[in-house]
Amino acid sequence: MITIENLTKFYGNNKAVNNISFTINDNEILGFLGPNGAGKSTTMNMIAGYLPMTAGKVNICGNDISKEPVKAKKNIGYLPEIPPVYPDMRVKEYLSFCAGLKRIPMGQKASEIKRVMNLLKIDDVKHKLIKNLSKGYKQRVGFAQALLGNPKFLILDEPTVGLDPNQVVEVRQIISDLKKEHSIIFSSHILSEVSAVCDRVVIINKGNIKAVDTIENLEKSLGGNIILHIKIKGSRATASNIIELTKGVREISKIDAEGNDFFEFTIQLDGDADEVKNSIMTELIKNNINISEIYTEKPDLEAVFVELINKTSSKSGMEELYEQIKAENPDKTTKEDNE
Repeated sequence: MITIENLTKFYGNNKAVNNISFTINDNEILGFLGPNGAGKSTTMNMIAGYLPMTAGKVNICGNDISKEPVKAKKNIGYLPEIPPVYPDMRVKEYLSFCAGLKRIPMGQKASEIKRVMNLLKIDDVKHKLIKNLSKGYKQRVGFAQALLGNPKFLILDEPTVGLDPNQVVEVRQIISDLKKEHSIIFSSHILSEVSAVCDRVVIINKGNIKAVDTIENLEKSLGGNIILHIKIKGSRATASNIIELTKGVREISKIDAEGNDFFEFTIQLDGDADEVKNSIMTELIKNNINISEIYTEKPDLEAVFVELINKTSSKSGMEELYEQIKAENPDKTTKEDNE
């Protein structure tokens, strides 16, 4: 397990990561989401021990990465956003170099390099110079070095950047298969990718965590935003009256006339989508109104992400400013508070 406690990072007076805490469980895939500049890469760099933290604690398999960096880092495989490859080295030569850095025993080195090359399907380019590879292959080589030594935890920052659609599917499958023996945290701007492979997600914005939960629970949190679409043929007034009086309907947000007594209703729901849909269908049929189409539009991870990122702070601007000043000058503000 990786435990992140009160992790904070300042660049000068700019607080890039603000006192965040979460855990990565054994055999779990954790998605790390946020807009550009949210603090994702900074956080992942601190977890990997690549970047020093201003405050907080990262504990990896019982080892504090600040106090026992060598022991902690043995359990980490790290693929940064820009793969750390040497362009003038050949693929196998580079992996051999990385295996040496990771202190993989000489007797296991050849088999370990072969294992990761086969896993990432780069054995066919093992004698090529890295600078002559496509961006997708360079990404695979970077991924392979992260897997050397079979670390317990993998930290992957945008692991599918530069890959073609077929390669993306392959890497997704690799990540899913790796879950059997590893725990994985990875960031991505492709929300469908996160939905496909992650057990939980962390959503971060402006250095602050907005949510940590399963995708299912996050989608349920926007349950009141479920939308029902119904296309009918018949009386618009009768259909409107039936829909408005149905329990669980918040409002009819839109009615589109399609000619020849065809209408499409867009309805905001508060209640259980299936119950509301069945009630409306029953009453419409009783009133001789034909239903040509009916379906629900449920919130997905993208809707949750947009909602949380755009959610305004409950604190006033002055309160936020005061907290920033207090964080940057703790001794001074504490003295003034006491006075």
